[in-house]
This record gives sequence, C-alpha cells and structure tokens, in this order.
Amino acid sequence: MTSTGMTSTGTTSTGTTRTRAARPFGRLVTAMITPMTADGTVDLDGAGRLATYLVDEQGNDGLVINGTAGESPTTTDTEKEALVRAVLDAVGDRARIVAGVGTNDTRHTIELARAAEKAGAHGLLVVTPYYNKPPQSGLLAHFAAVASAVDTPVMLYDIPHRSGVAIATETLVRAAEHPGIVAVKDAKDDTVATSWVTARTDLAFYCGSDAMTLAQLAVGSVGVVGTATHFVGTPAKQMILAYESGDVIEARRLHRQLLPLFTGIFKTQGTILVKAGLATLRLPSGPVRSPLVNATAEELATLRVDAAAAGVTLPVAPGAGSPGDNAAAASPEVASA
Repeated sequence: MTSTGMTSTGTTSTGTTRTRAARPFGRLVTAMITPMTADGTVDLDGAGRLATYLVDEQGNDGLVINGTAGESPTTTDTEKEALVRAVLDAVGDRARIVAGVGTNDTRHTIELARAAEKAGAHGLLVVTPYYNKPPQSGLLAHFAAVASAVDTPVMLYDIPHRSGVAIATETLVRAAEHPGIVAVKDAKDDTVATSWVTARTDLAFYCGSDAMTLAQLAVGSVGVVGTATHFVGTPAKQMILAYESGDVIEARRLHRQLLPLFTGIFKTQGTILVKAGLATLRLPSGPVRSPLVNATAEELATLRVDAAAAGVTLPVAPGAGSPGDNAAAASPEVASA
C-alpha cells in the first residue's frame, strides 16, 4: 500500500472492493464502558443512553463497544452481541460503532467478528493475542485470518503492556497489505515506531493513550480512541482540530488543560474510575465485574481533583459526608460487584 495520506483501494477475500479512508472512524472515538445494573447485569438501555450522551453531547464520531474499557474479559458472547445492537439502535445512524472482538484464540475471535458483523458493526477492534505471546508470524496470521473472515473493516490494537507482545513495525507494514485491515489503535507509546509505520503505509493510526494524543498527531495519527473522553470529548476534539488547522499553540494549551484527567483516569484501572465518575453525573454506569473492584472513596476524591484541574466538575452526592464519597454513595446504580 502507498503512503498517500488520502485514500487507497483494495479487494477483500470475498471480492468486495473497499476504499481505505484517511479517517475511517472519524477523529474522536471513545472506548465506552459497559453500564451495569446494581446486581451486575448488563444494562442495555443504559448502554444506549450513554452512547447517546457520548455522541450528542461529547462530540464523539465513533464508539468502541466491548473493548477492555467495556469489560470484555467478563462479558459473555451473547452480552457482547446484544451491546453492539443496543448501541447501533441508539446512535448507529450518526456514529461509527466499532466492536471489540479480539481474544487470544483465532477461532473464537473469528466467531465474535462474524457475530458483530451480523449485528451491523461498522468496524472491528482486534487486540494482539495476550498471554500466549505468539511470534510476529503468528500475529500476522491471526490478524489476516480475522480480516479475511469478514467484510467489516478491522482496526488492530497494539497494547504491549497488557498483551505481553508488541506488533513490530514490519508486521504492521505487512498487515497493511490486507485490504480489510484499515486502522491501528496505538497504545505502544512509541512515536518513532508510529512514525515509521505511518510513513510506509496508509493505515489510519488512532492514539490509544489519551495523554499521547497530541504527540501522536505530530507523527501521523488521525485521532484518538480515548478513555477520559467520556468526560472531555469536546475539548479533546477541539485539540485535534486545532492541530489539524495549524494552530499548534492552541492544541498545546488544550493538551495541557486536559493532561490531569488524561493521566488521572488511569491512577487505577481506567474502567473503575470512568464508572465512578459517570455515577456522580447520574449517567449510566453501575458496578464493575470481578476481578475489578469499585473505586474507593479516596480514589474518587482524587479523580474529582484531577477532573477539576481539567475543567470538569464531578458533583458530590447530596448528603455525602465528604468529597471522597464512594461511587456507591454517588449513585444508587452503583454497588459492589
């Protein structure tokens, strides 16, 4: 594939011709949490309402459903498909819905990919197989097998600090030859490696580490798949647009404004703090499933400070004894998993 920065075309294994867009999923994408009811059941109505908030009020161009932020390790295949359908029903007419389907079993990943495609997903997120640490040849075979099994465009997910293995530059370059692989969620935090791949392919790179977004834009990324963007989608998108328009000073100002929450949301596992923060805003959230645990009072208090530094107010529940009231006190929807 050529490095045009615009579009290119290719033919899938089923004969479908596809044009590779510069921004196949827009600029701003949030890896959405999965709302739960108090007893830990997936809240499909809440998922639709949260998706509507993220698209209509936070300005998201797309959403990732069933990613790690969505607690995919502890949701069933049936729940995953139902979530994709619920979110598509809510916002599929005005946002790109990417379904997380990656596992460390190629056959299971293909099953999930076909189910998400049947449900109507606009894209598929395929993470590097974790724990079994395949060699680069195995990664390439895995990604190609999944992309060849469907006609829905695939976004690879490179997150070595969780998966245990990075996708090497040469592997990404070879993966780009497959017309079904169109994008990368890049959480490797290696701008040199990103530079080489964006220089040699036309894969659309989306920053997968909130605080690295501005730096990644400078080396060819086209947007972000964010976590803190549950709360700061609008200014994050403004930062991207400012950089694209050449206003680097404004982009840097927004980056520095958002940095406390970009980093603070990961002071413990990100889903834990997103759910705690959403609960204070009376937005669908609920408990996390074990082995995750709900935010402590101290963690929520710290999140409030970080959010305030980024320009976001997370209210204290009426009658709460202190600014560090826990997520359960902040919302009746949140209880111990």
